[in-house]
Amino acid sequence: MLRLLVLLLLLAARPTAAQAPLPPVIDWKAPATLPTYLLQQVHQQYAPRRLALDAALASAAGTRAYRDSARARFRRVLGPLPARTPLRARVVGTVPQAGFQIEKVLYESQPHHHVTANLYVPDGRGKRPAALLFCGHEQASKATPSYQQTARLLARNGFVVLVIDPVSQGERMQLVDPGGKFLTRGGTTEHTLLNAQATLLGTNLPAEELWDNVRGLDYLLTRPEVDAARVGCLGNSGGATQTAYFMAYDDRVQAAALCSYVAAGERNLTATGPADGCVMLPGAGAAGFDVADWLLMFAPKPLLLLTGRYDFVDQTDMEAAYADTHRAYTALGQAEKADLFTYDDGHGISAPKRAAAVAWFRRWLGASGPAVAEEATPIALPEATLRCTATGQVGTAFKNEQSLAAIHLAAARALASHRPAYAPEALARVLGQQLGLWPPARGAARLSVVLRDTLRLPGGLALQGLLLRRDDDNPPLPARLLMPAPGAPAPTRLVLWLPGQGMATVLRDSAARLAAYQRQGTAVLLADLRGLGETTDPAAFNDPKYYNQEYRDALLALHLGHPLLAQRVTDVSTLLTLLRNDSRFGQLPILLRADGRAALTALHAALLSPQVAKQPYPMTSAAPAPPGPAPAWAPAIAQVQVSGGPPSFQYYLENPAAKDAYSEVVPGVLRAYDVPDLRRALGARLLP
Repeated sequence: MLRLLVLLLLLAARPTAAQAPLPPVIDWKAPATLPTYLLQQVHQQYAPRRLALDAALASAAGTRAYRDSARARFRRVLGPLPARTPLRARVVGTVPQAGFQIEKVLYESQPHHHVTANLYVPDGRGKRPAALLFCGHEQASKATPSYQQTARLLARNGFVVLVIDPVSQGERMQLVDPGGKFLTRGGTTEHTLLNAQATLLGTNLPAEELWDNVRGLDYLLTRPEVDAARVGCLGNSGGATQTAYFMAYDDRVQAAALCSYVAAGERNLTATGPADGCVMLPGAGAAGFDVADWLLMFAPKPLLLLTGRYDFVDQTDMEAAYADTHRAYTALGQAEKADLFTYDDGHGISAPKRAAAVAWFRRWLGASGPAVAEEATPIALPEATLRCTATGQVGTAFKNEQSLAAIHLAAARALASHRPAYAPEALARVLGQQLGLWPPARGAARLSVVLRDTLRLPGGLALQGLLLRRDDDNPPLPARLLMPAPGAPAPTRLVLWLPGQGMATVLRDSAARLAAYQRQGTAVLLADLRGLGETTDPAAFNDPKYYNQEYRDALLALHLGHPLLAQRVTDVSTLLTLLRNDSRFGQLPILLRADGRAALTALHAALLSPQVAKQPYPMTSAAPAPPGPAPAWAPAIAQVQVSGGPPSFQYYLENPAAKDAYSEVVPGVLRAYDVPDLRRALGARLLP
């Protein structure tokens, strides 16, 4: 009896056949496939930059040419910036301090879009040097103690200092309900979501943040205390990123200091992956930008890099960026104007780094009088004391406040009202250009197919595993093929099924649908597009604060200038190459079925796919290749059936806290078309 009980317990503990994981097609650690591929592309993209930079830094003329080229490329990557409109600046309060006063400043960088800032004004008369201080990601922003102490030290040394609340920090949260409650988990999430929105419009959040700062300098130069010829800027962490973009763009800046500098480049993308939305410039990799390039754009103006030896910002990367910068300054005959200060601490603008920055500005911006040390007892005023608005948030303080989300949505609606009604052929060309797939590359990639084990499901379903390999740089593609039952007539139709959650979900949950297709004489090709199913990036590599389950892959793709949606359309082309070169399927009508994150890919592919040159492919396995010659024509997708996915790109502007936007982001797409245009062009081919 005891032996029987033990046996029953053991049987109960064993997983059932339905619970057992289905065997994958890929026989290596498949989740690493897409990020590994994307990083390989990053390395390939950066290789010519290193060669060009090394050659340029060998001479002053080469250095100037590289710098000027980088500046021009930077402006292209930034995209269009807003027009200069009235600032409507005003001081709404003053906080007296020993030796200086703090003014509470409001200005509008765009109409009805308020920026909150504190202006530190030293006592006395006459023109003073000035500095803009850009804040990192602390929620308190301008009220953060280390930023207050930096501004106080500069003011005590005779500098007029403007400390600006970045968008989505301090008093400038953008995604709030009418009562002021945050709609997301905080500033870095807002930055990331707003960057996705802006990218769909052909700009980006770093450019919008830059514009706030440009208008801040516009305001600073209206002040009678400020000497326009002696203006510097500095920032820490995300504020250092702002500083780098600002000094590279605005020629009015004469000296700069960056502390715990963050930017997207080859080493940090490899080590830590993409950063917050305010750092990531879509297309920066395609334009050839690495960490040092924004420093080089400032050459040969005085530039100080402040680092912490134990900062999570890689010290080796910072030293390499400084080495390139110093080479550029040396080539220009002004090596003394670039310096690196490293302290044995971590992330942030600590007291030693603040002192080094102030000494640097005193040296190069001509502060008068003896140097003044930091206050013996550091002072940090309460956030409420420095507040510029009555409610603590611009979104609730001003009835007509226009958040960035509102500005984005208005821009999208304006674009939609002027968008042409495309004929299908014209829209296909627009799609190809927008995705970077037109004109087609010369010479079609050759395809080989490796046969994997056959998966047998209850009910007699047998699905042949296929691994599709191209001879170009694209990653392998796993698929499974279901044919009519043995002895049944040849298939009369083919379903190309792209599940958003991967083939395994269909095999586990939709076996009845597969059986029905088989009874109807329909062949089914299931496939996992890159980054879906077997190659899904693990959640551990995608911080939930980014509101995107494939943030790493999507942002690496955008950095490369080749969005994930475009790459997945290429995968569909690979699958169609397989089908049109197999005599069993070459003349069959194809139903393209997709859902979830594969839905938009299917809509694009259905318009882009029809004609690609015939090309036989080899199959490697003990099983023979399908008999007969391949057909001489490419089958068009006869019908499309999609479920899930966003109804439009504009949806992400209408729902600014929506998740997984980056899976669908195509830069500037709303300037060209939207999803309803695809649906109209497909017409009767699109099934309900």
